[in-house]
Amino acid sequence: MPAKAKEFGAKIASPDYGEAPGVAVSIRGLQHSYGDLRTIEDLDLDIPAHGVLGLVGPSGCGKSTLLELVAGLQAPERGDVVLGDGLSPEARLARCAFMPQRDMLLPWLSAIDNAALALRNRGVRRGVARDEAGQLFERFGLAGFEQASPAELSGGMRQRVAFLRTLVSGKPVLALDEPFASLDAITRAEMQEWLAGALAADPRTVVLVTHDVEEALYLCDSVAVLSARPARVVDELNAPEPRAADRDAAVIDPEFVAARERAMHTLRKGTK
Repeated sequence: MPAKAKEFGAKIASPDYGEAPGVAVSIRGLQHSYGDLRTIEDLDLDIPAHGVLGLVGPSGCGKSTLLELVAGLQAPERGDVVLGDGLSPEARLARCAFMPQRDMLLPWLSAIDNAALALRNRGVRRGVARDEAGQLFERFGLAGFEQASPAELSGGMRQRVAFLRTLVSGKPVLALDEPFASLDAITRAEMQEWLAGALAADPRTVVLVTHDVEEALYLCDSVAVLSARPARVVDELNAPEPRAADRDAAVIDPEFVAARERAMHTLRKGTK
């Protein structure tokens, strides 16, 4: 992760959850198909506890399917996906919080009630859930917008609410599917710095799907480059360390540039 957390001087922790325990992710011999369409072929990956893995690959190669398999939203055709000691889809779902590409905020709820949804789904009373989620609003740059509707929030603020909702679930593994894809370039860069700070302050085991190689190398400890469908791991890169907290400084570092060019070369080669 980048060397310094931005906006997050202390560890983010909800009183009910405390520090999320480290949970490693292990994927072995994974194969998955939709009918006759093979999407994943004999894929192996490991993520250490509190590690951050980026997944990049051609469009339609199976990245989002892989993320859903990790999160327990689907069962593999063959092979194993294990989160800690959780092997079944139900066990993986209990350990993993999934954040889809769209923020999926409910338009009839306020920002605070959207953020508290993960707690409400666990049976926490509305007032208690609001209090717990509300404790993080200032740290997430959302203070003063607790009662705002999603339509009153900027794209970046909506993504912060969505990530807050994901984080307060207390689950030790986060599956993030293109969380900033819908944002403009400037807001996306700002959100990358913000997320780097959030993860540095409150480490979780993270699987991040993105089409942006720079984003993957900036936010993640390692990056797996996937082939065209069916997805296989064709290269694995360790992100340059240490990375500057300032994204603009990080992406021009010679080691960062070399890693980006290697990943781009592998992607271009894999789509021919």
